[in-house]
Amino acid sequence: MNIKLIVVGKTDVSYIQEGIDVYVKRLKHYVNFEIVTIPALKDQKNASPEEVKEREAALIHKQIEKCDMVVLLDEHGRQRGSVEFSQYLQKQMNAGVRTLAFVVGGAFGFAPSVHAAAKDKVSLSLMTFNHQMVRLFFVEQIYRAFTILNHEPYHNE
Repeated sequence: MNIKLIVVGKTDVSYIQEGIDVYVKRLKHYVNFEIVTIPALKDQKNASPEEVKEREAALIHKQIEKCDMVVLLDEHGRQRGSVEFSQYLQKQMNAGVRTLAFVVGGAFGFAPSVHAAAKDKVSLSLMTFNHQMVRLFFVEQIYRAFTILNHEPYHNE
């Protein structure tokens, strides 16, 4: 299985990027993982939130293949503990999902067309995190899930 994390806008905080890089490197041991960064829109200050979402949606759709299982990281998604999330990943692997595409939207969320393309939604927390922190938290959780699946000592219960 391949996993890709599609994000809007680059990570411009160095310590967050360093953390992401640590977990991406560790993940290479378990799964083909990539982060796809969609450039932030240049003139979004003059656009309505709906227009920004629609323009971001067009860029997101270009990164999604027809056979990808699209999962949105969304505040209204289902929350799972780390063990349950690892079981979720295992279920997708067992189902023969070729590419699991997790998507982090922009500041205004997702356009309806992106919601329609999604097969599932995952919430990391009831709390709100900035989009750069979400990347680090989520990549760490993917790594944690694979250590759980492989019965490695990283995760403690």
